[in-house]
Amino acid sequence: MKVDITDILSIENKIVEQQVLSDLAVFKSKLGEFSITKKAPFVLHLENQDNKRVLIQGETDVTIAIPCDRCLEEVSVQIHLVIDRRYPLGNPSAEEDEDAEDTDYMTGSNLDVDRLIYDEILVNWPMKVLCREDCKGICRKCGTNLNYKPCSCDRTEPDPRMAAIQDVFNQFKEV
Repeated sequence: MKVDITDILSIENKIVEQQVLSDLAVFKSKLGEFSITKKAPFVLHLENQDNKRVLIQGETDVTIAIPCDRCLEEVSVQIHLVIDRRYPLGNPSAEEDEDAEDTDYMTGSNLDVDRLIYDEILVNWPMKVLCREDCKGICRKCGTNLNYKPCSCDRTEPDPRMAAIQDVFNQFKEV
């Protein structure tokens, strides 16, 4: 969703609060595509601060379907997003230039709310997603989901530090 903020840019110290809803339905990243299952409208606070910068603030929650890291079952993960950005107006000074953020969410006088939401999801992405704390995962050999039923595969993994000794035993095995 694009929001026109021409009136905020043109009037010094103007404050506007606007209810917006993101059009983002899928979150795409290098990890894959994840569907956004739930999103709610939220209030976006926009403020022109002395014609030097525009303050952009808002909070919302989105629910994304992410596969479990162990068994690959889809898990609905709620992510709380807090938007707090400052968009510089005019030529930024040297110290403001050092603190400058990526401003790809602004095009002329249009604010791209979907880009803001995307950036916040990217920053707040969970490190590990589990369907439940004691998830057993899937069998490496047959692919059975061990949360539902056990499999008969031999799951003992030899210690790689002992591989050289195992080779010696295999060479001198009696026939």
